[in-house]
Amino acid sequence: MTDNLVLVERPRPHTALITLNRPERMNSMAFDLMLPLKSAIEEIRHDNSVRAVVLTGAGRGFCSGADQKAAGAIPHLEGLTAPTIALRSMEMLDEVISAFRRLHQPVIAAVNGPAIGGGLCLALAADIRIAGDEAYFRAAGINNGLTASELGLSYLLPRCIGTSRAFEMMLTGCDVDAHQAERIGLVSHCVPGAELLDYCYDMADRIAAFSRPGIELTKRTLWSGLDASSLEGHMQAEGLGQLFIRLLTDNFEEAVAARAEGRPAVFRDKK
Repeated sequence: MTDNLVLVERPRPHTALITLNRPERMNSMAFDLMLPLKSAIEEIRHDNSVRAVVLTGAGRGFCSGADQKAAGAIPHLEGLTAPTIALRSMEMLDEVISAFRRLHQPVIAAVNGPAIGGGLCLALAADIRIAGDEAYFRAAGINNGLTASELGLSYLLPRCIGTSRAFEMMLTGCDVDAHQAERIGLVSHCVPGAELLDYCYDMADRIAAFSRPGIELTKRTLWSGLDASSLEGHMQAEGLGQLFIRLLTDNFEEAVAARAEGRPAVFRDKK
């Protein structure tokens, strides 16, 4: 446990479960929750026993976005004026989104309920999204008289579901239910809510069984591909990663031998 508002557990070997634990406020993004979430991410990043991460919310919600009643405050604001406090606060929230991307381990969002506004951004910061059948998604800024663009949403959402659907979600503030989210590619799968965590744990187990550098480099190249300015430059980065593992480990030979012998591969990540 990192804080009573953010729980960190080990439901299975090599898997860390992060639970946003503010169910009475639908796990809204008060700074009292976001600060320990940022700390939990940093701790897991350096925990080499963790091979995959599952992120979920306690109770009926995944994350309902900004807390409009009790947002809390970040530290080190003494002597600052309101505009600078607002900038520092937004910077801290941005750092949480970026921290998920910087994690060595893949992150699976187990979206168990509403993912609204910043909660949608948290789900998009994960590498894989699985929805329980009670989940729904909303880009809520426009409903609140603001821009819907926040915490990387206007960058991540079009890359996830395409421009037309992203424009529709962000300009109309509509709700996208779990089944529609699966259909448009916002989530990989929609499963019954009672099965959601076990489904994500099974996926984490599958990931954990592969080569650690293979998984880490795959995550890096997938994210860098979203930023790539050219196919040629990105293919060079992919090729270097492939060569790195091929030359410095016996993983390829082990995979070939395991298939020939009809057994699971055991990757040692070394020569």
